[in-house]
Amino acid sequence: MFLHGDNGLTLPRGATGFFRREDGPLPETDLRAFRSAVHTAARLAGGSVDEVRERAYPSTFHSATVTDRAGEHAVRCHAHHPWIAFSPKPRHGDGEEFHAPPAWARAFAGAGFEVLGIEQLATPLSGLDASVLTEDEWREARYHGVTTVGEVLFNAWD
Repeated sequence: MFLHGDNGLTLPRGATGFFRREDGPLPETDLRAFRSAVHTAARLAGGSVDEVRERAYPSTFHSATVTDRAGEHAVRCHAHHPWIAFSPKPRHGDGEEFHAPPAWARAFAGAGFEVLGIEQLATPLSGLDASVLTEDEWREARYHGVTTVGEVLFNAWD
């Protein structure tokens, strides 16, 4: 999903959730596949699914909360690319804190999702190929004080 080019990390079109009409609609991640993977992951964790929320504008991600012996885990699923990220608390906005995927995250990889680790999510925007994002996307990132790839991917910009 992520490409490493000569100028650093390259993200595909739609990574920020923004699109240009002339480029056509963005791909959509299958919500049912995400929901199924969340339930499989919860079973592996010996836990339960507390909620699954479909993305609502302006958010770029679907979300779920899984509770296991270690507590609550917020699971983010990018709405346009099959990427999964984890955070310690359910949140639905900017400034997301991410944490390492739990062992049961393998259920997502088995369902065709790419589970993103801390290193990928914490990559500074300076590590991105500058041609990846449009001027409007960079403007939004600056406006919202976004500094990492994780914040670019899992955002609620308007």
